Parts: sequence; C-alpha cells; structure tokens
Amino acid sequence: MRSGKLKKTCSFIISFVLVSLAIACVTVRVPHFINNDKAALMAAALTVSKGSYSAETTEQPTQKATEKETAPARDTTPTEPATSAFSSNYYNTFDEHKNAEKLPVYTKQYAEGGDKYENFYVKNNTWFDLNIGAELKSRLGFDFENTSDVQVLIYHTHTSESYLDCDVGYYYSDFYPRTSDTRYNVTRVGEAIAESLRKEGIGVVHDTTSHDDTYNGSYDRSYQTVQNYLKKYPKIKVTLDIHRDSIGSDEYKVKPTFSYKGKKGAQIMIMSGYDPDGEYGFPDWEYNLRFALRLQKSCEDNYRGMTRPVDFGEFVYNMNVNTGSLLIEVGTEANTLSEAEYSGKLLGKALAKVLQKAT
Repeated sequence: MRSGKLKKTCSFIISFVLVSLAIACVTVRVPHFINNDKAALMAAALTVSKGSYSAETTEQPTQKATEKETAPARDTTPTEPATSAFSSNYYNTFDEHKNAEKLPVYTKQYAEGGDKYENFYVKNNTWFDLNIGAELKSRLGFDFENTSDVQVLIYHTHTSESYLDCDVGYYYSDFYPRTSDTRYNVTRVGEAIAESLRKEGIGVVHDTTSHDDTYNGSYDRSYQTVQNYLKKYPKIKVTLDIHRDSIGSDEYKVKPTFSYKGKKGAQIMIMSGYDPDGEYGFPDWEYNLRFALRLQKSCEDNYRGMTRPVDFGEFVYNMNVNTGSLLIEVGTEANTLSEAEYSGKLLGKALAKVLQKAT
C-alpha cells in the first residue's frame, strides 16, 4: 500500500517538474518569437512605397545592408570618431573617452562585384535581364535645359549621419556617428556636391532639413520636403538623397576609399530601384536606372575607383518622385569628413558632365 502511494507521489513530482520545465521553456522562447516577428515585419515594411519603415533604433534599411564579411587587412593609415547622439557638440577625436576601448578601422577599396561593363560594375539584385550597354544608349527620362534655373535638388533623409573627424587608425567603442550639427554631418557632403554644380553654372538647391530626429517616418518626411521643392521649382529634373553607409560591426569598422591625384576620398555607392509589378508606384524606374548608369560611368571615366558597384534592387526610397532621382551613399561612418567632402566635390563634377550631355 505504502509502495503504491510512494509510486504515485513520485509520479506526481516528476510530472510537476516536467510541466514546470515546459512552461519555463515557453516563457524563455516567446520573446524570441516576438522579436523575430518584429524583425520580419520591419524588413517587410522597408519595401513599402516611399521606402518608409518603423524601427526607430535601426540605423540603415536592409536594402542598404551593412557588408557582412571578415575584416580586411588592417590599413596603416588611421581614422577616428564623430558625434554624440543628435548633439550640437561634435564628438572630438581627442576628447577624453573614459572606459572606452580603441577599436580598429580598416581601409578597403570595393571594385569588382556583379555584372561588369567596361570600367564599372552593377550588382543586379533583381530578376530583370539587365543589358547595361543598351540602357546606356537609351534615352533619359528628362531633358536638361541650358539655363541657370534650379534643376537639381540635393536633400538628406538621414540628415544626422556623420563621419570620423580625423584619421588615426581606430575609433572609440563609445563612438556614435550622428549629429544634428550641420557643420559635421552629411549635409557637408551635399554642399560640396552643390558647389561643384554651381561652378558649372547648374542651378541647384540644397536642403538641410532634419528628417531623422526619429527614424520612424523619415522617408515620409523627406518625401514631403521633395514635393514642396518640386512645386516651388517646377524645372527640377534631378533629386539626390545623399547618405553615408555603414560597414563593419561593433568590433571594427571599414572605410571604403580611393585615391585621385594623390588625395584620398570616400568611395560612393549609387542606388537605383526596381518596381516590376507597380507595387511601389514607381512605373518609370528604368529611366532612373539609365541615369544611375550614366552617373556611375562618368565617375569611373573621370575618377577611377571612386565607385562601389551600383546597387540595383527592388526598393523605391522616394526615387519615384521623378525620372532623375537617386539615393547615393558617400563613404561610411569610418571615413573622415574631409574624405567624404572630397568625394562630394568630385561627384558634383561627374554629375555636371552627365547633365551637360543631356541638354
């Protein structure tokens, strides 16, 4: 009798323990499922019209994905930090960084990747049968006018994106590459592009409105800014959304560079969207692609090594505002501001050559 009760008691205890363990496992796993669902939803949201998305802590949309690779060989030339979150005080390299670790910055020149045409490459991330030569020979979606009227708009969806302030070969672990101070963020690159265009007699307006005080809705806000300028300056043919990229991890950063006339610049990446089914309201995407290819070729013809491969993929990012709209990444957070500005200057010159041929 006692033996039977003992067996029942033991059985009850074992069952209780197993049920408790099962509940604990479910409790631990549920947040992971939730997080995974959020990640999936965010990734899906990135592809909606106007490229808007809703993860405020996410730095870059997945279509602008950080390069996933092993760290390249360490460069002998240095690099260094930028800014405190949306601060008006620039994050000076030589400030005291208590308890911060020095982490490496690597230099790399991205050249090959995807489909090659003459002296440049295109990463075709779509099902579109891309004939680069034929697209280059096809007409653009606009005719550029020989006038001083404003025909180019430069703006920044992620206005706070910034760079290292100087080249010392490392960055601090508390490095935060964003600032609202337009003396130090990506708007400096936009102004360098604009200055080159003005010197060529091309009418340009450069907008420095902050669109990313929060990331949620930043593309919607910049879209509205563009629409306002299109109404104010109806002759605008070209709109450029200038960003800076991010390559690396929490343990190291990568700066894509090239050299022209002995001076180091930040490599650029031109992005061109694709909308095969009309899902994004981007029916004229092929005109934008032709423009992207012409600009890529102009950069490489004049400043060899300046570009990373064109990123041609299924996204829109406000490129549907007209047939001359592109998103361009200038360097990464590991490039210096001076490197990025230099590339902006050269990019403006290469763009001017494209536009002058389109008159």
